[in-house]
Amino acid sequence: MYMLIYEQVRKDILEGRFVRGSKIPSKRSMAESMGVSVITVEHAYELLDEEGFITAREKSGYYVTFDAGDMYYDRLDQKDQKIGEIRTENYRTGNTGAENPRTESSKIQNGTSPEASQPPVISSALYARTVRRVLTDHAEEIMQRSPMKGVLFLREVLSRYLDRSRRIKASPEQIIIGAGAEYLYGLIVQAMGRNVLYGIESPSYQKIAKVYKAGGANIKMLRLGSDGIESSDLWESQVDVLHISPYRSFPSGVTASGAKKLEYLRWSAKNSAVIIEDDFESEFTPSRKPEETLFSMDNNGQVIYVNTFTMTIGSYIRAAYMVLPETLTERFHKEVGFYECPVPALDQYILAELIDNGDFERHINRVRRYNRRIRQGK
Repeated sequence: MYMLIYEQVRKDILEGRFVRGSKIPSKRSMAESMGVSVITVEHAYELLDEEGFITAREKSGYYVTFDAGDMYYDRLDQKDQKIGEIRTENYRTGNTGAENPRTESSKIQNGTSPEASQPPVISSALYARTVRRVLTDHAEEIMQRSPMKGVLFLREVLSRYLDRSRRIKASPEQIIIGAGAEYLYGLIVQAMGRNVLYGIESPSYQKIAKVYKAGGANIKMLRLGSDGIESSDLWESQVDVLHISPYRSFPSGVTASGAKKLEYLRWSAKNSAVIIEDDFESEFTPSRKPEETLFSMDNNGQVIYVNTFTMTIGSYIRAAYMVLPETLTERFHKEVGFYECPVPALDQYILAELIDNGDFERHINRVRRYNRRIRQGK
C-alpha cells in the first residue's frame, strides 16, 4: 500500500497537480482517505523525500520541491552538500585512501566502514550447492561455446529479474554478458565509434576514463555538483555519449535525484545523445524500494544500462551485463557481434541458477535490510 501511495503522489507531482512549493496532504489525512495507517503513509513520504520530490518542514508538513522546468534543481540540504564537497575535494587532492575504488566504495556508503561490520554474503555452501546442481543439470551445455551475447538461459532469467525488480523491460536479445564492466565499456566505444565525444563525471571511477581513452575515444570531463553533473556543464557539453553513475558516483558519493534523472533524459532527447547508465551497487540501496533506473524511465531508446555481479555476488564471479535499447541492438550486433563471450559457460549457468531459484534476490533483500539497520544505528 505504501508503494501505491508513493506512485500516486509521484504521478501527481510529475503531472503538475502538485506544483513546487505546494503542500501535499498530511500523513493523517492521506491515511484516512486511503484507509491505511499513518505509518504506511510515512513510508511512502520517506521514499518521495529520499528521491527529492518532497521535503518535510518541522511542524508544518510536506512540501513539493520538484520542478521539471528547473535545470538547476538541488535536493540536498547544506549539510549533505558540504559532505559531497568534502568527498570531491578529498578525491581531487588524492586523499581517498582507496587503492581500488569500486571494491572500497562500501566505505562511503552511509558513512560506515566495512571493518566495523560486514554485510551478509552468499555462503560458500550455497555457492557449492549451486555449482553441483549446474554440473548435474547442465553438464552438456557448459561444454558448449557461449554465443557472443552470452548463454541464453542467463539472458532469459536476467530479463525476468530486471522486469520484476527494476522495471526494466528488455528481451534476452537486448542483453549482453561480459567479463566485467570494463569489458563492456570497451564494446561501447567500438559500437558507438571513436569519433564521437564521450562525457564523463568529474570526479569518477578512474578506470572509466582510462578504458575510453585506451579505446581511442575523445572524452570530456563534466563537473559533479551535489545532485549530479552541473546543469551548465551538461547543457553546454556538446557530448554525444554521456557516462553517468546516478545511484552513487564514486568517490564523491553523489546520488542523482528524481529531478536530475529527468533532466538527464530531457537533455538526451533534445540532443539525440546516448546515456550509459552505470548502475553499480544500486541493488544494495537501504531504501524500501529499488532505485528507479534511467533505462526504465526512458521513452526514446537512448539509455544503455550496465551492471555487474562484483558486489552482489563477489569478485570471484567476473561477469557483468549490459542492456541495450531496441534502437541500438542491431548496431551493436553489426559492430561487435563477431566477438565471443569471454565469460565461461559454467559461470553463466551458476549465475542463472542463483537468480532463477530466488537465492540471488533473497541475498539482495538480506543486504538491504542490513543496510537499513546500519543507517538507523541498530
